[in-house]
Amino acid sequence: MILSCENLSFSYGTHEVLREVRFGVEKGEFLSLLGPNGVGKSTLFRCILGTLTDYRGSVFVEGQEIRTLSQRERAQRIAYIPQTHRPTFGYTVLDTVLMGTTRTLSPFAPPRQAQVDMAMAAMERVGVTELAERNFAHLSGGEQQLVLIARAIAQQSDILIMDEPTSALDYGNQLRILQQVRALSREGYTVLLSTHNPQHALTFADRVLALYDGAVAANGSAKEVLTPELIRRLYRVEATLADTAGGIVIVPLMEVER
Repeated sequence: MILSCENLSFSYGTHEVLREVRFGVEKGEFLSLLGPNGVGKSTLFRCILGTLTDYRGSVFVEGQEIRTLSQRERAQRIAYIPQTHRPTFGYTVLDTVLMGTTRTLSPFAPPRQAQVDMAMAAMERVGVTELAERNFAHLSGGEQQLVLIARAIAQQSDILIMDEPTSALDYGNQLRILQQVRALSREGYTVLLSTHNPQHALTFADRVLALYDGAVAANGSAKEVLTPELIRRLYRVEATLADTAGGIVIVPLMEVER
């Protein structure tokens, strides 16, 4: 197990957000985190990233409790890709990706050629090399998300945590980003990705962890646990599963006014 949570609980004051959450992820696995709004998905990620430390239970990364690791040691193991990123300054794409290499430098040391080579290799991996000198803030949403993935690759961490990376993207860019993420997992990266779209989990993820009311509602193979019953419980939507030439599709059973 490259990452595991054991009986993880967390409260904001008297409001309990996570209750006895327990799961593990293997190296190279793509785990999709599902659940309705406010169920604790982002809080779970913050605990795993070590930005929230007053949780109960344990978070282990490569066998070490995350709270015992320094910020640099955490960065060696986990890279975080947010859903949006609005830089204060007009950084170029290359500058943005170079930020992922800072853990390989001494404090206040400028990037050297080795870091530039790491950044360029990461950009080439996701197909954004031609954007190197463009202003990150002027890119489309899909391009920005690819650059953030390149920054995470340049960080050279084995675990990628992605908090709703496709939420602000159009349909085509959603699929392209998820194809890229799945390809990374096939190369050996461990991916934890939260999404509000269960179809994304069913199509791209190896496994689903579903949270409901702060606790684990389902944990297993995406094709096994994403049932109409689970969808009803999580989203209060009646649905059926249809087997198509392109794979299994979730079909909501509701009348649409025309």
